[in-house]
Amino acid sequence: MSGHSKWATTKHKKAVIDAKRGKLFAKLIKNIEVAARMGGVDIEGNPTLYDAIQKAKKQSVPNKNIDSAVKRGGGLEAGGADYETIMYEGYGPNGVAVLIECLTDNRNRAASDVRVAMTRNGGSMADPGSVSYLFNRKGVIIVPKGELTEDDVLGAVLDAGAEEVNDLGESFEVISEATDLVAVRTALQEAGIDYDSAEANFVPTMQVELDEDAARKIFKLIDALEDSDDVQNVFANFDVSDDVMAKVDA
Repeated sequence: MSGHSKWATTKHKKAVIDAKRGKLFAKLIKNIEVAARMGGVDIEGNPTLYDAIQKAKKQSVPNKNIDSAVKRGGGLEAGGADYETIMYEGYGPNGVAVLIECLTDNRNRAASDVRVAMTRNGGSMADPGSVSYLFNRKGVIIVPKGELTEDDVLGAVLDAGAEEVNDLGESFEVISEATDLVAVRTALQEAGIDYDSAEANFVPTMQVELDEDAARKIFKLIDALEDSDDVQNVFANFDVSDDVMAKVDA
């Protein structure tokens, strides 16, 4: 996951001061609304809602926006949309497998947005199931490094069900089974370790190593996909070395 995660982490930092901040806020708010609708408004009893709220707070989404989203999702305030989750599958440049997770109230618009972004950026759509088998659903927690060592993080999460801890440069990535996500996140909190995000993601089982040119193409494709309001997450099975990443960043 290193290249993909490093790139995601870099983007995660830039997103806060990015021109797309409004778009990011809207997606985080949508996450909260759906989590509240699916599991209720009680944060203690709805870990998905808890994590969605924490992620929004980390990105400086105002509390009043968060509260409104919870109320809309729980039916306590008017205006909530009926979102559904749709997964699209495809291939990007260099045969990179791409999973696109949409959260939408308009299936036709979402499908059109995804298809246009893929075809205009060297990608192609694939049949359901033809790409998803290359990924496993896992719990993924991003922990900012600060003064922490890998052993500090490992010691806190190992007994809670964590499978591995990866060094991403400025942060650590903790991987677990999706069902162990809450236990691992709770173990970090009990150890007094802060984290940036905790969510169930699709993690690739194999990766395609990319050079600078191919990396630029896949980043352009993912940016185009994420530009759609309906696209919530994009997962892809590429890896980019530190050297290539430095060139792309430059």
